[in-house]
Amino acid sequence: MKSQNPAQTLRFLRRGQPVVLGHVAPDRTLLEVLREDLHLTATKEGCGEGDCGACTVVLGEAVNGKLQYRAINSCIRLAASVDGMAVWTAEDIAAGTGELHPAQEAMVQCHGSQCGFCTPGFVMSLFGMYQTHIAPTLPTACGSLPPEGAHAPRGGPSAHGGGGQGITREQAQVDLSGNLCRCTGYRPILDAAEKMGSLPLPADCAVDEAATLAALKALKPKQTGDEPYLRPTTLAALLQQRAKFPKAQVVAGCTDVGLWVTKMHKRFERVLDVTAARELQRVESYPHHIAIGAAVSLTDAFAALVKERPQLKTFSQRFAGLPVRNSGTLGGNVANGSPIGDSMPLLIALGASVVLMRWKKTAAGGEIAHRELRLEDLYTGYRTNVMRADELLCWIKVPRPTGHAPSAAPGRPKPASAPSGGSEPNAVGSVGAEQLLRVYKISKRFDDDISAVCLAIQMTVKAGVVQQVSIGAGGVAATPARARQTEAALLGQPWNADTVMAATATLRAEFQPISDMRASAAYRQTVLGNLLRRFWLESQGLQGINLESLKTLEVLA
Repeated sequence: MKSQNPAQTLRFLRRGQPVVLGHVAPDRTLLEVLREDLHLTATKEGCGEGDCGACTVVLGEAVNGKLQYRAINSCIRLAASVDGMAVWTAEDIAAGTGELHPAQEAMVQCHGSQCGFCTPGFVMSLFGMYQTHIAPTLPTACGSLPPEGAHAPRGGPSAHGGGGQGITREQAQVDLSGNLCRCTGYRPILDAAEKMGSLPLPADCAVDEAATLAALKALKPKQTGDEPYLRPTTLAALLQQRAKFPKAQVVAGCTDVGLWVTKMHKRFERVLDVTAARELQRVESYPHHIAIGAAVSLTDAFAALVKERPQLKTFSQRFAGLPVRNSGTLGGNVANGSPIGDSMPLLIALGASVVLMRWKKTAAGGEIAHRELRLEDLYTGYRTNVMRADELLCWIKVPRPTGHAPSAAPGRPKPASAPSGGSEPNAVGSVGAEQLLRVYKISKRFDDDISAVCLAIQMTVKAGVVQQVSIGAGGVAATPARARQTEAALLGQPWNADTVMAATATLRAEFQPISDMRASAAYRQTVLGNLLRRFWLESQGLQGINLESLKTLEVLA
C-alpha cells in the first residue's frame, strides 16, 4: 500500500548501475519498492515481520574503503534507509547469459528447493555468505582458467575456478538462522552452503568491488535538512534535527518500526534515522569500558561483546536471525525498551549505562549536552522512558570484564562520566575470586524466535561467598528489569545450595509476569527460579544441562 505522505528521491545501485526513484514516501518498505516500483517479484513477502527470510536481499556499503555485504529483511526495512547503498536481489546475481551464481547452482545440485517460495531468501543469504567469506579467498580469474581446449566446468570457460574458503556446516546454521523453510528439513540447504565454495564462479557473476565503491562514492546522498526521511551524517546534525523535529519517528535499523508499518499500518510524516551519524558507527575501547555507538549494528555490537566475553557467543547467535542482526542496532533495541528485548537483561547484568544527548542552544550557537544513567533506570513503563523529546540515546557503555559492575546492594548507583571518560570499577580482589556470567534465553524455537523469558546473571564469588551479583530479567515485567531483591538475597551469602533455594523463591516472587501467546505467568515464574538453579549447577561444573553442550545428529554427521 502506497503512503500519501510527502516523498523524496531514492537512489541506490543495482547491478552496478544507479537506480533513481522519485516520490518515495518515508514509510514505504524496501520490499514494496522492489516489487511494486521495480517489479522485482522474485523477492517474496512471507511473514511481513522479519521472521521468515523470504524477502531477504543483500546490501552493500563502503566501510573503511572496502565493500561490506549484509543480508537484511526487505519487508521491514524502510526503503529510504538504503539511499546511497548497493542492493542485490535474487534477480541480480546470475550472469547475463543465464549462468548461475554458485549460491544458486549449489541449491540446484543439492536439491535445496521444493515449493520454492522461501528459496530466493535462502539464495540471498547464501550470496551474502559467499561474498563475505568465499569471494575474498578466490584465486584470480587468470590463474583459474582451464587451458585452451580443456573441458570447462559448469559456468563457462570464463568462470573462476572453485577453491575459495569453504563454509562449515556450523557457520551455515548460524548464518541461515533467519531463513525458514517448511519443506526441505534444511539438510539439502546446508549441503548447498557447504558446496558453493567449490563451484566455479562465472565471470559475469563476480562483483567488481572497485567499480562498485567508485559508483557508491558518486552516488553519495545529499540532504537539505527538510526531507521527510532524514539521515544526518554527523552527530551534531542528528541532534539538531532531533531538536527541530521532536515528533519525527526515530529509527535505528527499522526492525521494529518497520513492523509497525506492515502489521499496525502506522504512517509517519517524518522519519529521523540515526545510523548514518559517523560518530555513532563506532565501538570505542577505554581502560574500564567499551562504548557502543547507537548506529552500530547488532551483528557488530555482539561481536564486540563476544570479543570481551567469549561465553556470550551462543547467546549472540540466538538474538533473532542474522538478517535482523545485520539491520537492527543495539542502540535501537535498548531505546525501544521492549520487555522481551534480549539485549537489555544482559546489559543490565553487565552493569551497562546509557548516554543520552541533545542539542543545547548557547550564545555561540549551540553545543552537545549529555547525561548518563544506568540502563535499568532508563525505563518508566511499557515502552516508555525518561528521555526528553529532544534527546537521543547515543552510546551504551559496557564495563570490561577486568572490572566489576557496582554492588547489587539497594540504592541508586552513582552516575558515571561522559562516554569518553570511564569511572573506576568497583574493585573486587582477584586472588581466589571466581567470575561467573551466564545468560539464558527461553523460547519456543531455538533459532530466530522471541524470548518467553530471558535471564542474565553476573556474579563474583570469593572464598565461597557471593561478593558481587547483578541480575537482569526480560519477559517478566512491563520493562526489562533488574532483580534487586534477589541480588540482595544473594549478596554476602555463602554460595551453596541453601542460599540458591532461598534466592530462587525470592526471584519467583519478585516479578508478576503476564500470560500471553508465548507463555503463561506461572510458567514464567517457574522458569525464572529454574534458571537460577541451573546457574548454580553450572557453577559447580555440571555442563550437560544446557543447550550449548548439545549437538544435533546433523552437526555430528
